[in-house]
Amino acid sequence: MGPSSGVPGEAEQPDPELVEVEVGGTALLKCGPSHSPGNFSHADWFSVHKEKPTLIFLVRQGQGQSEPGEYQNRLSLQDQGTTLALARITPHDERIFLCQGKRPRSQEHRIQLRVYKAPEEPLIQVNALGISVNSEEPGEVATCVGRNGYPLPQVTWYKNSQSLKEEKNRVHIQSSQIVESSGLYTLRSVLKAQLTKEDKDAQFYCELSYRLPSGNHMKESREVTVPVFYPAERVWLEVEPEGMLKEGDRVEIRCLADGNPPPHFSIGKQNLSTREMEEERTDDNGVLVLEPARKEHSGLYECQGLDLESTASLLSDQQELVVNYVSEVRVSPAAPESQEGSSLTLTCEAESNQDLEFQWLREKTGKVLAKGPVLQLRNLKREAGGGYRCVASVPSVPGLNRTQLVNVAIFGSPWMALRERKMWVKENSVLNLSCEASGHPRPSIVWSVDGTASEQDQDPQSVLSVLNVLVTPELLETGAECVASNSLGRNTTVIILELDSNRTTSLSTSTISPYARANSTSTEKKLTEPESKGVVIVAVTVCVLVLAVLGAVLYFFYKKGKLPCGRSGKQEITLPPSRKGEFVVEVKSDKLPEEMGLLQGSNGDKRAPGDQGEKYIDLRH
Repeated sequence: MGPSSGVPGEAEQPDPELVEVEVGGTALLKCGPSHSPGNFSHADWFSVHKEKPTLIFLVRQGQGQSEPGEYQNRLSLQDQGTTLALARITPHDERIFLCQGKRPRSQEHRIQLRVYKAPEEPLIQVNALGISVNSEEPGEVATCVGRNGYPLPQVTWYKNSQSLKEEKNRVHIQSSQIVESSGLYTLRSVLKAQLTKEDKDAQFYCELSYRLPSGNHMKESREVTVPVFYPAERVWLEVEPEGMLKEGDRVEIRCLADGNPPPHFSIGKQNLSTREMEEERTDDNGVLVLEPARKEHSGLYECQGLDLESTASLLSDQQELVVNYVSEVRVSPAAPESQEGSSLTLTCEAESNQDLEFQWLREKTGKVLAKGPVLQLRNLKREAGGGYRCVASVPSVPGLNRTQLVNVAIFGSPWMALRERKMWVKENSVLNLSCEASGHPRPSIVWSVDGTASEQDQDPQSVLSVLNVLVTPELLETGAECVASNSLGRNTTVIILELDSNRTTSLSTSTISPYARANSTSTEKKLTEPESKGVVIVAVTVCVLVLAVLGAVLYFFYKKGKLPCGRSGKQEITLPPSRKGEFVVEVKSDKLPEEMGLLQGSNGDKRAPGDQGEKYIDLRH
């Protein structure tokens, strides 16, 4: 069924009304301008495709009816029959729609429907194979794809945010489009360009421009960088770590170049004898690793780069590598020994390519004794024996130093770590007895009892002997004695064994050598200062009481006339039988061994008890 008077649109018509809508939306088509007073309760709707109108909808007395065809299920009336709604818009709906009104008079209204669809985010794919600057034609940089847009979007290429235009033999942009079955467009654009070395870090991206009913819009792709290949113009050496190097460091020497890809590298070191460069062995990455670095690694190095494409060869500037070092430290005399009271001079020597500083330290304390290569030891005492360390360091290179330890030996008979010790034991148990002695020459130790003995060297002048024994009644009665001896004398340690069941709260009275070390294996307990003072107070009190009793006895005999006063000669003090043998008082000094002097005589034999600082008052005779 066609229009009532000829083909619609044949006569000169005004421009159609423009209606814009996005794909998937609903287009509202009015049968006349909004200011028109016409009655549209009776109208016919046509779609015009390729200038051919097709009836799609009828309006009769305000009621609508769809004609069979592509619009049958998408049309409906709105606004009391004055507006035709077309739902689910597709790109195929972009055409002219015609409305013919019948009452009160025949009139015609044309509508141009424009359809829009924003494209998806543009996808950019860079040419991963790269472009050579020596290529005679522009090489492919990247491809940009914009899918499912309508109408076809416009593409613009950018390099470092500057738009690119077609340029003969320099820039070429080739674009194509595909029409999908949905009517949407997919755009594909390829950028080709002649690149230079300066483009190695250039950022490329594409931009899609499109229109929607709301206005003009655009979308940008991500930025990409294309590999650019260019020959090297310069090679050079790089050394890590930077700064002053020292022996023992891990040093890496690598070649660098300003070409891409880098040339094949080799590293050479100058032979000091021939002055020729000799190739060094590098790892798979062409890096020369010196680990640990030695002074022999010092010298001149250079790098050679060979371009495998052009066979051109480049040489770097020669670079000097300096590995700072300190030679082995030498101390003279190497095995110093001396007599007590004499002097000793120790001299330290070392070489370095830098200025050296020397200092001497006491090994067991870490105390700095002197600065400089010479250490003077005067008026030597036996405790001066032991380790001394010379440190040679380079102040200008942090961490560069070497040391040498030397042991000073002082001639003397053996010193015992303990002269006497008491141990609480259990009968029939297995016991470890220890004895430590020092001296020069180094002493040997023997035990007075049978057992399994083992020795450990504490230092060059000291020895520790451990005896494994079974506690028997005979051993409890005799105790044990270890004897240390060398060519200059002998000395002993006496070990008293007491049954643990007989232990009392009395304090140990063992005498401890002033040279006992903190790491001695002895279990002897030293008296603390308050305990030592307590012993003194008790001893003095006992002495006072004894003297008081003695005074009373003397006064008693004097009164009885049995004590000749003022007579010449000596008289024996006579005590009642019941009192004889009771007044025996032992007073031990509370002085520490350091205050009492050495515990042995010059011949190394044990001194008499009086020489050990012990005093006895015997009132029985």
